[in-house]
Amino acid sequence: MKKGVRLQELIPFALYFIVYLLWFQWLEERHVRSCQIIHVFLDDYIPFCEFFIIPYLLWFLYVPAAVLYAAAHSREEYIRSALFLCTGMTVFLLISTFFPNIQHLRPARMPRDNVFSRLVLLLQRVDTPTNLWPSIHVYNSIGAHLAFCRCSRKETGHSRLHRLLRAGSFLLCISIILATMFLKQHSVFDVVTAFILAGAMYSILYRHSLFSPLRQRRASRRPGRLRLP
Repeated sequence: MKKGVRLQELIPFALYFIVYLLWFQWLEERHVRSCQIIHVFLDDYIPFCEFFIIPYLLWFLYVPAAVLYAAAHSREEYIRSALFLCTGMTVFLLISTFFPNIQHLRPARMPRDNVFSRLVLLLQRVDTPTNLWPSIHVYNSIGAHLAFCRCSRKETGHSRLHRLLRAGSFLLCISIILATMFLKQHSVFDVVTAFILAGAMYSILYRHSLFSPLRQRRASRRPGRLRLP
């Protein structure tokens, strides 16, 4: 953890996550007079597939693992990752607060009876078909994949292991994104808007060197070597 962050630097992210959960729970339980129905024509061509419940649930491990991986490898990447995730989740909460939305994509009955469809039913009992866009499952998966890729590229040793890590992260990220639609948890609209928001945040946090002034300031504070004429 030489290049990583101190334990206390994880506390602000953990506190924000608690605030996010409380806010989201309030959104799920509140009563609103009307909701904007989210639906695009492409939703009607996507079949329901209960097997995607596996990557959908893995998301709950994937995102925290990415944050901890970034925290262990690079303080700069951890800060970028935390800002990326927190900003997107805040935008999602504000949209859900002021523009209540709902979807009617879930099947009335499960087409098959198996352990996967039962897991989907369990998910639907605890997760209402409201507060959908942009899809946080999609947005945070993109953020998690960025964290894994950027940190593993900076490692000099075990290059094959890091390539496998990036490949595995990519496959899981894509599987989670597909799962949001094949489980009828989200509309294509939710997925597209999540990509748009992720692209905007990537441009701000990763494409532009927001941290370069900080690095230059730190470098200027370091005592230079005395040079003899």
